[in-house]
Amino acid sequence: MSSLNSDSLVNLVNLAQDKSDAARKMLVENISDLFLSAEGRLNEHERVLMNDILGKLIKNVEKNVRQALSERLAASNSLSEDLADFLARDDIDIARPILEKSNVLRDESLMEIIRNRTDEHRLAIAIREHISTDVSAELVEFGSEDVIEALLKNEDAELSQTTMEYLVNESRRVDRFQEPLLGRHDLPTALAHRMYWWVSAAFRRKILMEFDIDEAMLDDALELSSNVALAKKSTEDNAEASARKLVIRMALRGQLTAEFLLQSLRQQKILVAVTGLAELAGLDNKIIWRAFREKSGESLAVICKAIDIDRSDFTSLFLLISQASSGGGGRATHILKQTLALYDEIKTQNAISAIRHWQRDIGFQEAVSDIMKAG
Repeated sequence: MSSLNSDSLVNLVNLAQDKSDAARKMLVENISDLFLSAEGRLNEHERVLMNDILGKLIKNVEKNVRQALSERLAASNSLSEDLADFLARDDIDIARPILEKSNVLRDESLMEIIRNRTDEHRLAIAIREHISTDVSAELVEFGSEDVIEALLKNEDAELSQTTMEYLVNESRRVDRFQEPLLGRHDLPTALAHRMYWWVSAAFRRKILMEFDIDEAMLDDALELSSNVALAKKSTEDNAEASARKLVIRMALRGQLTAEFLLQSLRQQKILVAVTGLAELAGLDNKIIWRAFREKSGESLAVICKAIDIDRSDFTSLFLLISQASSGGGGRATHILKQTLALYDEIKTQNAISAIRHWQRDIGFQEAVSDIMKAG
């Protein structure tokens, strides 16, 4: 099935009414083909019509069919908000793929699901690729310790200052929050200081209760380890500030160029390269870090096209980032070819539009998908 017409609609209805396993399998494949295949890509009118029909059909099909459709359509941006929302509120086996992967779901829907569905639904939301501060706050308020720990381990989850302070205080009571909190790059230094001291104090009490050890010697050792950890945290904060100062200085001199980024990567100054590209594109460092970690290079291609980094410099950037990410191994030749073909296909104006989406904090992956379809 490659297009939506009266015959294909009748076929879908007939398949939905047929309860045989073969018909169920065909129904899932046909719907998936319409939403996902290049040949079957729907225009706007067809997309609205298809979502309306699917919304009616899906309420009357068995759980295993809804689950198969959820798995197939979770990453599709053609899925309507209403249909994604319906699947996201279903039993967790059906809802999980949508909750974890769908960029169609809005924060309002996610927060309502957090309040009214199960902890398993909350856990699926906690590992999404991008989580806003509002959604994080709801997860912390309504989620179990398992959910909060998963949220803290998600480096793409944004936490407000208020939420961070609350969780730092909670970590005095809930030991399992301590390690992921201390591992977060966005933990303010002042809160890190507070945590290191009470973690050390609790550890001291446990050691003295369980072992025969000199208190003065233990206190010296704990103080040393805390100071080392705090110094490391302060160094990381200082490194970000130093990178920012360097990038601003280069920008004021008119020397913040693709060559500067390449030179930084060759010298393994990854933070400087990230900060530099973020400044050139007007984006947050977090988005650039995600682009650097992305194996396909799609987001990097969009960013480079938007800020007029030419094909040659983009190739060098991609290869150097790949080398840094893989510890020197680089990425396969076929991935490079695919990424360069992608770079060539992207129109500059479409790339600029995507960058504007990211600057306004609209879903990162949704913007990537939009630019790829506009190609």
